[in-house]
Amino acid sequence: MEAGSHGQLLSAELNMPFSDSVKYILLGTSVALLLVALGILTWQTFRYCKTRNTYTRQARVHSDVLYLDEKPRTAENYSAAPSSKVDGSLRFSVHYDQPQSRLGVTILQVKGLHCQTGGIQPFVKVRVMWAGSRRVKVADCKDEEGEGASPALWTVLQEWQTRIVKGICSPLFGEKFSCVLEQEKDMLQSINLRMEVWDFDKFSRNTLLGHVRAPLGHLNISDPLELHEDLQIPQKDLVGEVLLSLKFLPTSQRLEVGLLKVRTVLTNTGSDSALYARISVQCNHYKLGYQKTSAVSRDLVTIFNEVLMFSLPEFPMEQCKILVSVYETHTSWKSTKHLMGQLTVGKEKGSEDKHWTLMMRSVRQPVAKWHSLLI
Repeated sequence: MEAGSHGQLLSAELNMPFSDSVKYILLGTSVALLLVALGILTWQTFRYCKTRNTYTRQARVHSDVLYLDEKPRTAENYSAAPSSKVDGSLRFSVHYDQPQSRLGVTILQVKGLHCQTGGIQPFVKVRVMWAGSRRVKVADCKDEEGEGASPALWTVLQEWQTRIVKGICSPLFGEKFSCVLEQEKDMLQSINLRMEVWDFDKFSRNTLLGHVRAPLGHLNISDPLELHEDLQIPQKDLVGEVLLSLKFLPTSQRLEVGLLKVRTVLTNTGSDSALYARISVQCNHYKLGYQKTSAVSRDLVTIFNEVLMFSLPEFPMEQCKILVSVYETHTSWKSTKHLMGQLTVGKEKGSEDKHWTLMMRSVRQPVAKWHSLLI
C-alpha cells in the first residue's frame, strides 16, 4: 500500500507543470532546430565534396619549385602605347640650364576640367623619368610602325607635387620646381616629363584625371619654353620587374606569396638606398590585410627571398587580387618612403592571371614568375 502511494507521488512529480499549448510550442521548436541542423550538415557535406572534386581534377606537379623564367607580357600599359584625349589641358614651361645642368619646370595652369557636382580639388604631380640603357624583351609588344620593340626600363629621378586648389575647374598654379641632372652624354635625350592631374579626395582615394608627357630630347629648352598640351588617358611606365612566387595550401586555406627578386635601373642614389615591399591580398571584395618585407640594400637585382603567409576565405573564391607595391627608402637617415612601382596578380569572375592559373594547377607547390613593375 505504501509502495503504491510512493509510485503515485513520483508520477505526479514527473508531470511537467506546463499547459498543452506550451508543450506543443516546445516540441515544434525542437523539430525546427533539428531540421536546421540537418540542413547545415547537408550543405557542409556538399561543399566538402565539391572542393574535393576540384582538387582531384587539378594537375599535380612533382618538382619542388616551378621556375618560369618568362618576361612580363603586359605591353598595353607601357608609355609606348598610344594615348587618347580626355577633358582638360595643361599649360607649363620647361627650361634646361646647360652650364649648371639644372632642369626647371613650372606648372602654370590646368584648364577645362570637367567639374562634377560638389566641385573639384585638382593638383598636379610631376615626375622626371629617365630611360635606362638596359632594355627588356616583352612578348607581344610592338612599336608604332608595327615592328617588334622592347619598351625602355624607366626610373623616376625626381618627383614633385603642386598645392591643392579647391573648387576651381581651371586653376592657376605658377609653381616652379628644379633639379640637377647628372652630366652624362645625351642624358637629356632619354628624359621624359610626366605630369599628372589629380582630383584630391579627403575621404577616399585621389582620382587621376589625365596626364601629359613631354620628351625633352625632342624640345629646344635651352631657353624657357612654354607649352599647352591636352590631357591624355593615363598610361603606365615600366620601371622594373619582380620575380614573385605563389603557393596555395588548400587544407589550411592559406596563400604563400614569396618576393624573390626585384630588377630596377640603378642610379646614383647613394649606398644607403634600400627597397622594401608592401603586399596586400583582397578576396571576394574583402581585404585580408597587408604585410611588409624587410628593407634590403638596393642593387641592379635586389634579392629578398622572403615568403609571406595569408589566410584565405572559404570556397568559392570568385575574385582574388594580390597587390605588390615596391618602395624605396634610405637606411642611414630618416626619410619618407618613395613608391617605385606596383603589380597586380589574381583572378576576376570572368578571367584570371596566368600565374594564378599555374598556382591552382600546382597545389602545394611554389610557382615563380616574372611580373612587370609599373608606375
